[in-house]
Amino acid sequence: MSPPPSREQKLTQAQPSVAAVVVLAAGQGTRMRSRTPKVLHAIGGRSMLGHVLAAVAPLGGARTVVVVGSGRDQVEAHLADIAPDARAVLQEQQNGSGHAAAIALDALTDVDGPVLIVNGDAPLLRTSTVQALVDAHRSAGDLLTVLTASVPDPTGLGRIVRDGEGRVTAIVEERDATPEQRTITEVNAGVYLGDRAAVRAALSRVGAANDQGEQYLTDVLGLLVGDGAPVGGHRAADADDTLGCNDRRELAARRRTLNDRVLDDLMRGGVTVVDPLTTWVDVTVDVGPDTVLHPGTQLLGATMVAGGAVVGPDSTLTDTEVGEGARVVRTHADLAVVGPDVQVGPFAYLRPGTRLARGSKVGTFVETKNASLGEGSKIPHLSYVGDATIGEGTNIGAATVFVNYDGVAKHHTTIGDHARTGADNMFVAPVTVGDGAYTAAGSVITTDVPPGAMGVARATQRNVEGWVGRRRPGTAAAAAAEAAHGRGTDDAQGTRS
Repeated sequence: MSPPPSREQKLTQAQPSVAAVVVLAAGQGTRMRSRTPKVLHAIGGRSMLGHVLAAVAPLGGARTVVVVGSGRDQVEAHLADIAPDARAVLQEQQNGSGHAAAIALDALTDVDGPVLIVNGDAPLLRTSTVQALVDAHRSAGDLLTVLTASVPDPTGLGRIVRDGEGRVTAIVEERDATPEQRTITEVNAGVYLGDRAAVRAALSRVGAANDQGEQYLTDVLGLLVGDGAPVGGHRAADADDTLGCNDRRELAARRRTLNDRVLDDLMRGGVTVVDPLTTWVDVTVDVGPDTVLHPGTQLLGATMVAGGAVVGPDSTLTDTEVGEGARVVRTHADLAVVGPDVQVGPFAYLRPGTRLARGSKVGTFVETKNASLGEGSKIPHLSYVGDATIGEGTNIGAATVFVNYDGVAKHHTTIGDHARTGADNMFVAPVTVGDGAYTAAGSVITTDVPPGAMGVARATQRNVEGWVGRRRPGTAAAAAAEAAHGRGTDDAQGTRS
């Protein structure tokens, strides 16, 4: 039986909530002090712009327009990756939010109905919050509805001014507010839903007679109120959803809030998070129930962890798949597949292309790359395995190196099923060790080892008697050797007698 659809799935399956979406993403973000455009700074596995687009996508708008300006090339390239259907429109000069909205609405002249306008730097915005705005707008029959929030410290934010009956009459920016208006704690969240034609017409009347000499989108509300048009304000249930991000401190704070939300959802779903303060999980990660995440764990990108697995402490997995019952300890993994009941670490590094089959093991100080390890096989410690296929039930001896690079090209090594390779081996690719074969410790294997054979590739040992006494006289080693020889002579005489 299929699970019931989520709220977001229901929203997607329903009739579109909005006709189009406009995202304002042209600002430079000077307080970030970065060459990266503000909306491209990442938290929780997505850019801030990516979070906003993900929040509004389930509303089903037929068109999405993103206003770009500062860092245009970077933003447009990012849009091509994450939202290829979105259209970028250019605001060459940043003359305010009203000017940006007008440019976007001019690109939607063929759209009738409600258009959602949202800032691109609101990474905590959730679909449920925007949908609640849509529901309130429909229910009231307003021409324009603004999302608001009640906050304990409204410093720097536009204030929502209401009349005696609670109707919204204006949005006043702090720099233009009176002392009395600055005491208001209900603020503008920067999200608007309104009829495209009505909002565009009002924008044509917006002036720039303010402290910044810019056209404010917020002035549209006052103009419509003055026209006697129905205007409303919907207060968000969670003020955190409305928070923007203007500098690195705020970026860190938003990252913390977002991560707390992700971990809370995981714990409610049956995941044990031993220390939420040191565990970081991207919004794009999937973790099954009965998984245990130990302190210092980071799950990033498209990582998937199946139920019953244990990850950490001190592990970072990026775009990695972990199977049921696997244990991954103090490990870095990138684009790797860890099968069910596999043991990894501590201090292992799984590089892209690593595939570990059920019940296999990659142990302490082992690095793998583009390597496939069969069921029940083991690489216990101190080894590098690159560009290799290892069969099932095979053991790779300690301090083994797969020599896969000749300075020009990479080559492949194949180790068969139930093979046993000695400690301190080097496999110089391309080379094959057959099923059930052994290799002697200290061997450099340069030619194929047939199934069931023992490969030995090392020089014959030669002992130079008396070398220490001759070449290192007077040292502790020479004295120990001389004493040992004395004990050996006495022992030999005692035995003969």
